Amino acid sequence: MSQQPIDHPEYPPVEMQGPSCPVPLSHNERIVMGHGSGGRMSHDLIQRIFHSAFDNPILRLGNDAGIFTVSSNTPNTIAISTDSHVVKPLFFPGGDIGRLSICGTVNDISMMGAIPLYLTVGFILEEGLEIITLEKIVASMKTASEEAGIEIIAGDTKVVERGKADGLYINTSGIGVRKKKYQIGGEFAKPGDIILLSGSIGDHGIAVLEGRGELGFSSGIQSDVSPLNHLVSTILETGEKEPGNAIHVLRDPTRGGLATTLNEIARQSHVGIMIDETQIPIHPAVAAASEMLGFDPLYIANEGKLVAFVSRLEADKILEKMRTTKYGEDAVIIGEVLETPPKRVMMKTAIGTTRILDMLSGEMLPRIC
Repeated sequence: MSQQPIDHPEYPPVEMQGPSCPVPLSHNERIVMGHGSGGRMSHDLIQRIFHSAFDNPILRLGNDAGIFTVSSNTPNTIAISTDSHVVKPLFFPGGDIGRLSICGTVNDISMMGAIPLYLTVGFILEEGLEIITLEKIVASMKTASEEAGIEIIAGDTKVVERGKADGLYINTSGIGVRKKKYQIGGEFAKPGDIILLSGSIGDHGIAVLEGRGELGFSSGIQSDVSPLNHLVSTILETGEKEPGNAIHVLRDPTRGGLATTLNEIARQSHVGIMIDETQIPIHPAVAAASEMLGFDPLYIANEGKLVAFVSRLEADKILEKMRTTKYGEDAVIIGEVLETPPKRVMMKTAIGTTRILDMLSGEMLPRIC
């Protein structure tokens, strides 16, 4: 391996000693902002309301796109996903709501090992939105679609009263195809797998905060919002060289950040995960802004990064191939999958201790304890 394997310390028992942070309120009667964070509150809402109503084997897997077969005679399966985009401001350093809407759905399809082909787009426009703003956003969507190599083939437009939306909201749905032989999903992580990260984390979240004027200074950080389908196609070709497929899980750590995404996978696959803090790339400006605001970069949103859980035997080859792509040139090994403790994510810190990483509890706020 190009990096030394991470140690496998025994999982230490958790003992509550001294002052501790209180358990967040459950908020079971009304929707609050934390329900949209992508963290524990989002997952609880989805499980309690949506999964109980719409339960089926495909939805139950909990992946970012559903995989199904139209006919047993076809060589491919179908991947389908949908996403709604609510961003303030509409334009932020390095991107805008239009580029974000295209890349978000392209990436959700790609994370299942599928090739995204077509998208539909729905616009909810607020009365008073300037036409020139809409034109800029649509032009950005066109550019992102061309970069990803996909087409928008259907859409819908609605207008709501002034003050009923943040300018506009966009919904995108996508469809793609995947070879039947692939088994890629959050439920397929295996003990011994090596975890790859395609680049630095936290760039998107900090860029959006700067766009809102909430940093109080200029960080120079640009959002990483990018279509990752070409990166995924490149590494899938590499992984095909191992019988049984070398790539087991792909996931883009968006809302809730890297830590929440790893927790989702650990729970889906019933495995333990150990990552190394010193191997996780974080831009110095992101680290500085996070420290000032009391944020943890591990929980900040990304829109152009992926994590890949791959066979240990093929990890070096896949990492090397990933680094040849535009959006994977800074890829690194950050950890590995363990048999125990199941459904738990741990991190070996820079000072040599072991820290438990849980899901984001609610909306990201400066930590006070």
